Amino acid sequence: MDDLAKGREFYERQGEGLGSYFVDTLFSDIDSLLLYAGIHRKIGTYHRAVSKRFPFAIYYRVNKEVIEVWRVLDCRQNPAKVKKALK
Repeated sequence: MDDLAKGREFYERQGEGLGSYFVDTLFSDIDSLLLYAGIHRKIGTYHRAVSKRFPFAIYYRVNKEVIEVWRVLDCRQNPAKVKKALK
């Protein structure tokens, strides 16, 4: 995932090991979708789950029993950029 790689690089520049912590945290948030998929607010055709530790949101869809993670985006960016990224 390019989104996670970019986030990892950014946080690793902030402090050694923080990039790995970022990735571990986001994967944990993604894993939690196995229990909580579909309960999050919908933005267009995607559900939006916000990470508990970092200002990132996981945009995903639920198709029957399949959870499709589409993007993991930084919440601090321009909302128009987020909208464009989800197309």
